[in-house]
Amino acid sequence: MSEPTVADTRRLHSKPQDLTDAYGPPSNFLEIDVYDPQTVGVGRTRYTTYEVRMRTNLPIFKLKDSCVRRRYSDFEWLKNELERDSKIVVPPLPGKALKRLLPFRGDEGIFEESFIEERRVGLEQFINRIAGHPLAQNERCLHMFLQEEGIDRNYIPGKV
Repeated sequence: MSEPTVADTRRLHSKPQDLTDAYGPPSNFLEIDVYDPQTVGVGRTRYTTYEVRMRTNLPIFKLKDSCVRRRYSDFEWLKNELERDSKIVVPPLPGKALKRLLPFRGDEGIFEESFIEERRVGLEQFINRIAGHPLAQNERCLHMFLQEEGIDRNYIPGKV
């Protein structure tokens, strides 16, 4: 009788890391920043937009560097599209801040700098969690959101 086979648990022999490995470009990366909030309009047509910049070397994205301007409702649209058409659990967006929309407030409400910054951080966390998911990276709506100047809300959902 032969002895039972035992899985080899020795460490794999790896080559030592040199300077080009340590400081060279990462093999796969996806960086998304949400920054430069700008409030536009007056009165009831006033809203805040954010610059969304993506840098990547992932082959699934046709552009390796893109920069678009989005508002909160665009992030809501992306969330709703992903919830409807994909098989992933979509993280929550930062809250709507309904109390800040009430009239006769003593502050700027949703246009106060601290609130805009808090929302910007939440939107950046949201888009990075979504875009980092391998299944979401195949969704046409994510590519449109990150790489196209305008969002075609009548697009045909599907995979890239």
